[in-house]
Amino acid sequence: MKTQHTTLLVIGGGPGGYVAAIRAAQLGIPTVLVEGDRLGGTCLNIGCIPSKALIHVADEFDAACRFASPNASIGIRVREPSIDLAQAHRWKQGVVGKLTGGVGALLRKNGVQVVKGFATIVDGKQVDVRPADGEPLRIQCDHLLLATGSVPVELPSLPFGGRVVSSTEALDLEPKPQHLVVVGAGYIGLELGIAWRKLGSEVAVVEATSRVLPAYDEELTQPVLATLKKLGVVLHLGCSAEGLNATGDGLRVRTPNADEYVLPADRILVAVGRRPRTNGFNLESLRLDMAGRAVKIDEQCRTSMRNVWAIGDVTGEPMLAHRAMAQGEMVAEIVAGHRRRFAPAAIPAICFTDPEVVTVGQTAEDALRDNVQAVSATFPFSANGRALSVEGSAGFVRVVAREDNHLILGWQAVGKGVSELSAAFCYSLEMGARLEDVGAIVHAHPTLGEAVQEVALRAMGRAIHI
Repeated sequence: MKTQHTTLLVIGGGPGGYVAAIRAAQLGIPTVLVEGDRLGGTCLNIGCIPSKALIHVADEFDAACRFASPNASIGIRVREPSIDLAQAHRWKQGVVGKLTGGVGALLRKNGVQVVKGFATIVDGKQVDVRPADGEPLRIQCDHLLLATGSVPVELPSLPFGGRVVSSTEALDLEPKPQHLVVVGAGYIGLELGIAWRKLGSEVAVVEATSRVLPAYDEELTQPVLATLKKLGVVLHLGCSAEGLNATGDGLRVRTPNADEYVLPADRILVAVGRRPRTNGFNLESLRLDMAGRAVKIDEQCRTSMRNVWAIGDVTGEPMLAHRAMAQGEMVAEIVAGHRRRFAPAAIPAICFTDPEVVTVGQTAEDALRDNVQAVSATFPFSANGRALSVEGSAGFVRVVAREDNHLILGWQAVGKGVSELSAAFCYSLEMGARLEDVGAIVHAHPTLGEAVQEVALRAMGRAIHI
């Protein structure tokens, strides 16, 4: 077996791993990145990017179908729109290919050595790599960074295979399923369920709790619920998925009253969460401290073993690509001798449902739980000129601030395109803005961003346009 040495060895080429490797190389640290599949990880290949591309296709097709109606409100008329699903998938994969190719180019540009193969940990300083072709390689390192990501949670009663698919397979369904049943009404299940409904599938959602998007406060989810009903997505709330029926063409569903019925299903998407990827590469040999299924880390992403680091989904919630990226950059700088710690004031979470949902920082309930006296206000998009002009008046922006000094604690929003407001929300929290600061900024008109200014003014009792 060939042997080589490096200062930093990164296992996993997803958003956290490749960012860490690039930043380390920029700082002059000899770096090797090991990836067994495709650069970009889950996010670029089978998660964030292809799902948003599919959602875009679905939105465009849905708009065309609405324009085919004689009652189309904005006056555009089209005739009998159709969709070439194979071409849509090719376009989606083209988007993915451009981004993953770009990651590879950036790694090469910065001098990162990429080893394509599957890693097996020998100890905290050595990793064996089994490449797709060529000789096995042992890589010795001064610092080991775990960035192995996460995998979909599988239900014992609905193992993946055949009609039962994870979010990965749900991105590439062809032909279009006539009946799609989604198990789980979290953001993954609803994003994909709404997309396939807009593409023409009959969609039913089975959720064990009493409402959709149960991790979010109910007021935020109401516009999403209204869209689901408008689209004809059938909700089975407070129900459990029991497994396939005897003929294998339907899902058995149990109600709170223990009654059971069958939903017809060409495909069943199980979207009940993700878990850290900790199996398959001998991680257990390090005997690291764990936090449940996740690797336990401190505020510098150090594990319980010296010079072994972990970032991203393998460290547990929140499982967000942008969190992993920020952690990866920080670890690279610490290895280079910089003083850093991971203590962001704001990590945004976004659901790309219809409409979109954004949360950053604290809600009013969070503040109350922390014994902080807070003020909260909302501003509806029905009073925003830009939202009305693009048929996006459903939803609102909400701000939460301290009552005593008006320091902003958090933002929530639901509406068309609100994902793009997340940066402004984060800036205000990271820079310690007060309601007066946001209310005094001149916001461009007409934009959705005006709602950010208006809600700050409203929280102070100075609303202009409502």
